[in-house]
Amino acid sequence: MSLVTLLPFIVLIGAMFLMTRSAKKKQQQAADMRNQMQPGSGIRTIGGMYATVKEVGEDTVLVDAGPGVELLFAKNAIGAVLSDDEYNRIVHGIEHDLKTDVVPDDASSLTETDESADDAAAASDDKVDLGKKDEPADEAEQADEAAEAKTDDAPKKTDGDSDAK
Repeated sequence: MSLVTLLPFIVLIGAMFLMTRSAKKKQQQAADMRNQMQPGSGIRTIGGMYATVKEVGEDTVLVDAGPGVELLFAKNAIGAVLSDDEYNRIVHGIEHDLKTDVVPDDASSLTETDESADDAAAASDDKVDLGKKDEPADEAEQADEAAEAKTDDAPKKTDGDSDAK
């Protein structure tokens, strides 16, 4: 056999080897993550439920999902072990105190004074005139609109025959 005919088989076997190797690596990382669980750790299950680990067994995990709610899961059902900051941000809505380190997107908040902020808030409460009239000023316009409304609302009578054939 020539090398040209063997080349596709060699490439196929190499690709299969690389795919199985990466899958084994991901499984090993997931197993290591599950073994690092300790009581008090925040977790997310593969179903998307967030809870706190209460006890860790050999193949099972007892989690506290809320006041008085304890659930028993298989270790394989744990999708992720979360850091304390991430768990508190997702479950309790508590942001880590990084807001003091954040730089604003624009400089307007840095140059704005208290008085100009109050003026901007007061100006946003005012109504903007878009040129629309709430009510027609002339009585003639009102009469025209009323006549149009009556003609549109009136049912049309027919004798039952249709002209469309």
